[in-house]
Amino acid sequence: MPRYKILIKYDGSEFFGWQIQPEKRTVQGEIERVVNMMARSPKNWIRVQGSGRTDTGVHALAQVAHFDFPFDVPAEGLRKGLCSKLPFDITVTAAEQVADDFHAQYSAHDKTYWYRFSTAEFKDPFKYKYTGHWHRKLDFAKMEAAIGDYVGEHDWISFAASGFQAKTTIRTVYSAKIEAHPEDEEIWFEFSGSGFLYNQVRIMVGVLLEIGNGVRPVDDIQRLFTVRDRQEARFTAPASGLYLKSVDY
Repeated sequence: MPRYKILIKYDGSEFFGWQIQPEKRTVQGEIERVVNMMARSPKNWIRVQGSGRTDTGVHALAQVAHFDFPFDVPAEGLRKGLCSKLPFDITVTAAEQVADDFHAQYSAHDKTYWYRFSTAEFKDPFKYKYTGHWHRKLDFAKMEAAIGDYVGEHDWISFAASGFQAKTTIRTVYSAKIEAHPEDEEIWFEFSGSGFLYNQVRIMVGVLLEIGNGVRPVDDIQRLFTVRDRQEARFTAPASGLYLKSVDY
């Protein structure tokens, strides 16, 4: 069976995340439904493997997934067929045949996440599903000075959701950027790394916002790595502003 790699864009607003869950609408569930429909109800259900999970309300500009298909068909024809049958909030932007040993999750070597934050006084009804919102005054220079402390290999246990379990909480962040977009009343954050823990990026953004608001000192990120205590990094930014931007192989 040929293996296909697909690039997926989705609006996560109406999904309970990527991973299949009983009785809930998920991105993986919708794609698997369509893939199996196109495979003409195969004897064995075709699983669609993503590069990783995105949570409820989180979006993707370029999620990657793979699956084995019972027919050898042109990749572009498969892409168009998927797009014609998927719901309005998911689209497949690219498809290609790949080697049998390609794995969307285990072959990846880094991911990039993008976070949009609105600084407008009031929530915009046309943005609230796609940005976080923080109406308090922020000192952009303080956040810009602090964000570089995220770069490098660290123990991120203070930045993981409470109760999260993993073999290791050591991860490497390759780059961390912040941009001001005053014309749109937005601030953008971007993080690239070897991998991220559950809620890690949202907590990273939350800490930066508290630094910008004066709740934390500019050098507090280094202290959080040292104390290894989730309760010390309190605020988790809303899921609505988070986007999986790219996965590199």
